[in-house]
This record gives sequence, C-alpha cells and structure tokens, in this order.
Amino acid sequence: MIDLNGIRAIAFDADDTLWDCQSHYEAVENQLYGLISPYCHDPKQELFRTESANMADMGYGCKAFTISVLETALRVAGDHLSAAQLADLLAVSKSLLQLPATPLDGVEETLQRLAQTDYTLAVFTKGELQDQENKLKRSGLGRFFSHVEITSDKTEREFRALCGHLGIAPAELLMVGNSLRSDIAPALAIGAAAVYVPFHVTWQLEHTEEIEHERMVRIGRITELLNLLKIS
Repeated sequence: MIDLNGIRAIAFDADDTLWDCQSHYEAVENQLYGLISPYCHDPKQELFRTESANMADMGYGCKAFTISVLETALRVAGDHLSAAQLADLLAVSKSLLQLPATPLDGVEETLQRLAQTDYTLAVFTKGELQDQENKLKRSGLGRFFSHVEITSDKTEREFRALCGHLGIAPAELLMVGNSLRSDIAPALAIGAAAVYVPFHVTWQLEHTEEIEHERMVRIGRITELLNLLKIS
C-alpha cells in the first residue's frame, strides 16, 4: 500500500480529472475525420501529425487545437471543402472555449472533504491560461483551492517549481491526475507520490506505457482518494 503519511499538499490535474474535456474534443475530431476521410488513408493520423508538428510553437489548449484542426482540413482536403464546411468546423472548434466543465462524479464531494483537512489543495494543469481559468470558474470548484498553477507543460522542471511555490519538498507532494505521461511520470521522477485516475478517453499525444511504482496507486473513482488518505 502506498505510504501517504508525509503528504502536505495535493495537486490535481484539471481536464479529465476534475471535469470532462477530451470527449468534447473527440466530437470535433470526428467531424474533421468525416470531412477528410475520403481524401486520406488515416484521418486520425493526419491530425496527430499536425498537432505533433505544432506542439513546440503552440503548446496545449483549445486555440492550438483549433488551428491544428483547420490546418489538417486544408492540407488534406482543402480543394474539396466549401467555405461553409470550413466555417462549421471553425465554429464547433471554437465552441470548446465554452465547454461546460461540469465536475465529474465524486469530484465536488471529494474536494469538499479534503478542504476540511490540513492539506494544501492546488490545481496544477497545462494549457492556455485564459481557457483554463475560465473552465475553473465555470466548474465552481475554485473555492476549494488555495493555489492554481497553469503551465505550458508538465515536466520534472515544472513539478519542482510547483513544490517551490507551495513551500514543500517533493516527497510532501501528492499529484492526482488522469495522464501517466504528464501527471504521474514526472511527479514520480522528482520523488513525489501520485494517484492515477484513468479517464475513459485519452488524447493521443498523452499515450504512454503503463507504470508500476511504489509511490503510485491507481484508483477507479476519485472518491477512493479519501480512503487512501484515511479520511472518514
């Protein structure tokens, strides 16, 4: 069993940990695939190729995704698509800026219980600043967190910086998230503990091999975090 006795701060990923995000993105992706599939062998791979090429310059978030979607449509099928089709694709992509950010089942209950403890609660997520701030506001969960950090990436460097901002040692941090690549692996690498809460869909750029580690545990529902921390 994972030892969480020395934990002082708990950091939560946002998208697909606190609220559903990726399924909304997949709806847009499916619209793109429907438009370009007659003109390429693997539409999913075409979008992945574009997003991978754009990542270093654009990072993560709705705006980068929208540009990659339109770029893919134009590159693969531009001569075959009408202005109306491209306008519809743009509109549905921009609608992601207003996705509901409704808390996932058990999230609000779990945060409410944790907020009554001595743990410092933080949001630690990557993406575009205004988009992530707006989703946190719409979710209604902001009241539970004393620290919010939105970063362009989540590597060991950003995790160490988070610990510095929270005034704790890495061993005193518990990271909770749905991405093995972004939430779990870098946290473990600096000596933190991690709780992996898989989501039913995962962005292709976040796919990685499974991880087994003495400082990591996998749970099926976020409410199980309370049992791990022995909160009755």
